[in-house]
Amino acid sequence: MERRDFLQLLAGAAAVGPLVAKTAVASDSLGTVLPLRPLGRSGVRVTCLGLGGYHIGWTSEARAQATIEAALQEGVRFFDTAESYGPHTSEERYGKYLTPAHRDRIFLMTKSTAKTAAVAQDHLEGSLRRLKTDVLDLWQIHALDSEQDVDARLEAKVLDYALRARAEGKIRFIGFTGHKSPYAHRRMLERTAGAQDPFVACQFPVNPVDAASEHSFVETVIPAAEQRGLGILAMKTLADGRFFGSKTQGERTVWTERSPVIPDAVSLADCIHFVLSLPVSVLISGAEKPEFIREKAGFVRAFESFSAQQRKELVARVARFASDGRVEYYKGKDLRKPA
Repeated sequence: MERRDFLQLLAGAAAVGPLVAKTAVASDSLGTVLPLRPLGRSGVRVTCLGLGGYHIGWTSEARAQATIEAALQEGVRFFDTAESYGPHTSEERYGKYLTPAHRDRIFLMTKSTAKTAAVAQDHLEGSLRRLKTDVLDLWQIHALDSEQDVDARLEAKVLDYALRARAEGKIRFIGFTGHKSPYAHRRMLERTAGAQDPFVACQFPVNPVDAASEHSFVETVIPAAEQRGLGILAMKTLADGRFFGSKTQGERTVWTERSPVIPDAVSLADCIHFVLSLPVSVLISGAEKPEFIREKAGFVRAFESFSAQQRKELVARVARFASDGRVEYYKGKDLRKPA
């Protein structure tokens, strides 16, 4: 896709977010649910904000429980995790504090980094056991990091096993994820094109710095995923916290940044509303404290519109960060656009 066409894509998406965000508001026995959006062509509607499971795996158990409960109270019904988060701790905490009482109210997704079918089977069986459920709503081939990685996993029958697990009723839907290379996602889409599309979703970074990047998931993957009718699951909306001035885990400071994206260039609300204005099914947000998920749910409820002009201006304001590997540090260091 040429850059000018990509900018037209952003402009053309101007009405998508507000239109979908203001429809299909629902409630259940816990209260009002956050706005619902379709998960691609799956026929399922999911809350446009989801709780990310990585932070649930490393924060304290008391905070993890409080965060899960806060997410439910705020109307979140989409819950993300992976067998590698902890490892296993995130799934175990969901199995303890989420699924026993709320399995029928939520959309539950986990992921596997398996490189072979045998390991994939082991991961899935472990995930089902830890999450205390008989079936997952979405199981994703996790952390694709290159085109070669895609080829290797397909040849090792990882997708074949996922299809078998779906046929056996252990999972409802299949997806794939990654944050290192948008070209890995494109390869997976190319390799699996056809009438019997195995996927209903894919997950990748969506944020304004990525949109300004030479190696942009927003530019490379969103058009192709939309064309396939896949639900887009946005992660790293704040670049794994790199938009801020520092990051801590418990008592440990992981890093500090002298020139943070927030608040130097944009606001937290800007970043969330940027994502919601794109054709994204779910914005998956990590939170290790209940106040974090409450704050983000508030921004979701406040979302009215974010115009094409606002998106263009926002991307321009953060463009200087796009070539700085310290911000999107999780992308591959030697990425090359395929011919």
